[in-house]
Amino acid sequence: MSTSVQFRSWEKYVLPLFAAGTVLALWHLSVRWSGTKVFPSPLDVERGMRELVHNGVLWRYALDSLRRVACGYGIAATVGVPAGLLLGWYPAAASVVNPAIQIMRPISPIAWIPVSIVLFGIGEVAASFLIFLASVFPIMVAAMNGVRNVPSIYRRAGRNFGLSRAKLIIRVVFPAALPQIIVGLRIALGIAWLVVVAAEMIAIDSGLGYLVIDARNSGKRYDLVVAAMILIGLIGLGLDTVFRSVEKLKSLRWGFRHE
Repeated sequence: MSTSVQFRSWEKYVLPLFAAGTVLALWHLSVRWSGTKVFPSPLDVERGMRELVHNGVLWRYALDSLRRVACGYGIAATVGVPAGLLLGWYPAAASVVNPAIQIMRPISPIAWIPVSIVLFGIGEVAASFLIFLASVFPIMVAAMNGVRNVPSIYRRAGRNFGLSRAKLIIRVVFPAALPQIIVGLRIALGIAWLVVVAAEMIAIDSGLGYLVIDARNSGKRYDLVVAAMILIGLIGLGLDTVFRSVEKLKSLRWGFRHE
């Protein structure tokens, strides 16, 4: 028996807003009740956010972070998807490369920060390198698994129609593996967004991560710290929502199981 809950159209919007309002109310009451002078209230954060917008800092830093993610993540997708397709198609090659992938994949991208600074210095290239490392392995593994899960009947049908190996991969295997690739791309994007914030705290002098650490060090402006944190979360939610909408496209929905 299915346990999924079906919401009416208005509930999809009203209930999340109600939950957000409840969190804000509890946050405000907690600050008032504790009497803290350090942690900001929602009104303090709202004033800090308006200050950042007025100074032209908030959107500029947000765009800087998004630009870095687009660069590193774009390169990772460009490398990871074709590499994953080929490794999934050639199991012998995958067996040779897979140990190296499994060794490097669990290494936190944060651990690569000193290495990236040594290799590329402090700047855009170092941040893009970290985002690339964080993104490429989830994308590659998703593409490999997607190819392996393609039913063999699809491949035999393509061969029967006289498709060459390259055309078989492009016209048959890739579309069949695309649902799993989309899932990998979505996971990798979330990781990339986490990593760019961490990288900007150490190796960059702009962006939302830099805003968090700079507001902390410059006068302990925790209202600005929390404002930047909220914007980071909202942008992350927006990016995830975009990928969820892609997953729901009719051309892809057949690839996802529905209980």
